[in-house]
Parts: sequence; structure tokens; C-alpha cells
Amino acid sequence: MVLIALVLIVVTGTWPPLVAVESSSMSPSVERGDLVVVTATDRFPWDEPMGSDPIGDARTTPPERFGRAGDVVVFTSLVDPDRPILHRVAFHVSAGEDWTKRGDPAMVEETCDDLGTCPAPYDGYVTYGDANDRYDQSVGIAPVVHEDLIHAKALVAIPAVGHLRLAVDAAIERHGFLPAMALVTVVVSIASGVLALAVGRLRDGWRRRGKRREGT
Repeated sequence: MVLIALVLIVVTGTWPPLVAVESSSMSPSVERGDLVVVTATDRFPWDEPMGSDPIGDARTTPPERFGRAGDVVVFTSLVDPDRPILHRVAFHVSAGEDWTKRGDPAMVEETCDDLGTCPAPYDGYVTYGDANDRYDQSVGIAPVVHEDLIHAKALVAIPAVGHLRLAVDAAIERHGFLPAMALVTVVVSIASGVLALAVGRLRDGWRRRGKRREGT
């Protein structure tokens, strides 16, 4: 496990190289409890994030990530800096731009005057969760996302594996690091013992069957 972790760090250039999804805001593309492999902003295949929303001056077709067009990134929202967000990029905006005019009318009902996130205070990105019907900047989840607040690009999701990481994080938050690690050690030891016992019984069963066949 340690070797695998080291390889992932070297390849992705970020820590942690795996992000456990805590909400269903990206459903069905990425579900709560999935484990997402991410790569740092200075590693391949990183380039400027491409949005999902079509724009007239697009240089190239946006990549498809998790079944939809547009890059999925991990970024910090100044609304809640302690909880990184994994959402899809909609489009890039320039400082001073009224981005509501370029947005999907179904995703932003307000005018620029109605929003504290408009006009864009700096160059950045408008984002959204696949399961949400509004842009993050329309509902106050995040201001326009500055490029310095984007930490990683999501590459692939491993279904359901992230539940273990979420459980460990919850235990640390509730009981503290050392008690949580002690609990994890106990659980892993018990699980390892049960698995070893099951494998041993299965192996013994196959041996007995082999002896019976030899006797016949």
C-alpha cells in the first residue's frame, strides 16, 4: 500500500493523489463515496481547464470527463475554505465581465446586479456540480474560481472505495487522530483475521476434495 501511494504521488504530483467524494453534487457522474484520482496543475495531462459550456471563440473541443464535456477540478471556495470542492468547469471569465450573459439561462436566473459574484472580480472560472441545476456562483457555493484556488484536475473515479476514507476522516474528526488510528488498526486486524480464516477454510476444503478424488 505504501509503495502504491508513493507511485501515485510521483505520477500525479499532488497529495493526496486520491480524493474521497463527500457529497452527491456530481451524481451520477461521480457518486458519494467514490475515490477520485487527481493530478496536480503542473503535471500531464494538465492544461488550462476547458469548460463544458459552448462558446464562440473556443480553441478546441472540450475534453470529456466522467461522461460529460468539460474538465472536473478540485478547488477551494472562499465561502468554506476547509472543504475542497470537486465540480465541473462551465467556462472561463475575465475580470469585470458580466458572466450571466454567457451562462446557460437555465443555470442562472438572476442578472449581474442581483449577484455578489458578478461582475467577475478577476479572471477565473464559473463552475457547477453535475447534479445541481444552478452554477456555484449563482447560489453562493463559491465566488468566481481564481486559477490559484484550483489544486488538481480529476482523472478517473473508483466506485465506492472512498467510503473507507470518509469513515476514517469522520472518526478522526470525532475522536481525534490517535484514537481513530487505534480503532482503524483494530478493525483492519479483525478483518485481516477473518479473511485469513476464510481463505484457510477454503484451502482446506479444496485439499479434502482432492484427497477424496485420489481415493476414488
